Amino acid sequence: MNIRILIVSVWLAVITAGISYLFWEQDWQYSLPTPVPKGYTEVKPGTQVRLPVTIAGSVDKPVFIHFYNPECPCSKFNIPQFKSLVRLYSSQMAFAIVTLNAKKKYTTGEILEQFGLESLPVFFLKSIADVCGVYSTPQAVILKKDGRLYFRGNYNQSRYCLNRNTEYAKMAIDSLFGSSKEPDLPGGAFKSYGCSLPQCPN
Repeated sequence: MNIRILIVSVWLAVITAGISYLFWEQDWQYSLPTPVPKGYTEVKPGTQVRLPVTIAGSVDKPVFIHFYNPECPCSKFNIPQFKSLVRLYSSQMAFAIVTLNAKKKYTTGEILEQFGLESLPVFFLKSIADVCGVYSTPQAVILKKDGRLYFRGNYNQSRYCLNRNTEYAKMAIDSLFGSSKEPDLPGGAFKSYGCSLPQCPN
């Protein structure tokens, strides 16, 4: 009888550990701020950002850069939010996607297909993340027309980007076009959540 109870207890412990691991792997870890990499240098708002590439359509327009990892669950949930911003503001801003992934080589066509977009600049350069101070995905970066950093942060407080009251990236765009010197957003808008960049040591 004691052996049977022991076997059942061990089995229940294994199941509980497995469920806990799955919960951590798929959900809980992404609700915590992304660890800041060692040696990280913050790029503050107002800093002149010199991109290593030219983004099409960026002449006399602000630039919105979406940092994306196809293997990151948070990035996948974020796709509809980014597409809605492209649809709403593409006449006023230049948009680009920076894909950062270490597991698989992707083509521009494959990335655009994931987003359901026909054309948009897609880059695979970590150096763009470095000059913008980005160390996690998904992240949004807005550069003013003069190339100065206006916003770097989250799309939404909700992992699934469904909370209309905390659409931080959209609020930042509206703030920019409302001629605000800097976006008036809560601190949570500027913390990094999601997946560390593949080349970033935790």
